[in-house]
Amino acid sequence: MKTTAFFEIHKQLGAKIVPFAGFEMPVEYSGIKDEHMTVRNGVGVFDVSHMGEIWVKGPKALAFLQRVTSNDVSKLKIGQAQYSCFQNSKGGIVDDLLVYYFEPEKYMLVVNASNIEKDWNWLVSQNNEGAELENASDKICQLAIQGPKATEVLQKLTDVNLSGIKYYTFVTGKFAGIDNVIISATGYTGAGGFEIYFYKEYAEQLWKAIFEAGAEEGIKPIGLGARDTLRLEMGYCLYGNDIDDTTSPIEAGLGWITKFTESKNFIDKDLLLKQKQEGAKRKLCGFVLIDRGIPRHGYPIVNAEGTIIGIVTSGTQSPVLNVGIGMGYVKKEYSEIGSEIFIEIRGKKIKAEIVKLPFIF
Repeated sequence: MKTTAFFEIHKQLGAKIVPFAGFEMPVEYSGIKDEHMTVRNGVGVFDVSHMGEIWVKGPKALAFLQRVTSNDVSKLKIGQAQYSCFQNSKGGIVDDLLVYYFEPEKYMLVVNASNIEKDWNWLVSQNNEGAELENASDKICQLAIQGPKATEVLQKLTDVNLSGIKYYTFVTGKFAGIDNVIISATGYTGAGGFEIYFYKEYAEQLWKAIFEAGAEEGIKPIGLGARDTLRLEMGYCLYGNDIDDTTSPIEAGLGWITKFTESKNFIDKDLLLKQKQEGAKRKLCGFVLIDRGIPRHGYPIVNAEGTIIGIVTSGTQSPVLNVGIGMGYVKKEYSEIGSEIFIEIRGKKIKAEIVKLPFIF
């Protein structure tokens, strides 16, 4: 199992450590609900250094990315980031990712930890254009500082105007005395905040600086457990749960990152365009439990007669709403907002309703 540069700190803080995506990672410190509400109301720090970073450079970088990603990279301006996915030539998703545009002929892809090797091999195998590829995942650390007090805390550590970093933009600047730190705003919690990318030799120095700066605001370390409940309240997909090699972006409600412009010929374009025009037979939907219960990944979704109509891909008890919430694929005819469905929990049918995402605003 791999560890991040913060592993010893997590142990010293008494974190519960679990295996995740080939890494030993903290799942919780003070408890998932406490950590969740810390991020919603204040500020918390996630070690997300297990994520992968891949550079794509050179005169062929744009042409390559236009073909292997679903979104339109040509629309990016320098300093902007974009949510996208890799298609697998069969209509499914290799991974979802972020594309950062640094300068002409220089992009950084941020990919899921569990898919670093898979994504790298896929990109190398698809590199017909001859773009320059570099897997920098082992050199780069990432911390996500999330919550409504994040700007206030981090502004103490940099002269960069953090309020000027709009959603899905980034800058490179001096942070906590360290040069060339990437500061971005692409959060996975819906609570506001930033992600910082830096070389691993600065890990302890940065962790210490951030926690000293945030002491007055009650800053806390946050584990993977709360990361999952926070993203689910926002209806954000998790690779391996809500999307994978068998799900299409059209089914998953990711048509907005699948651009069918004339100038962009990407992998699976024709297949996905046909699916969009004809309509997907199943759809990823959000639901709220009407009856008491907690939905979990893999639970069957049934209709009033008990016939299976889908499956739960993500589920939890929402700490903010204090009810069971989840996402799952259901047959198209049951996917309308307000539709009544049932989640089968330990042999019982628990009533639920299809709702519009996100679950909280």
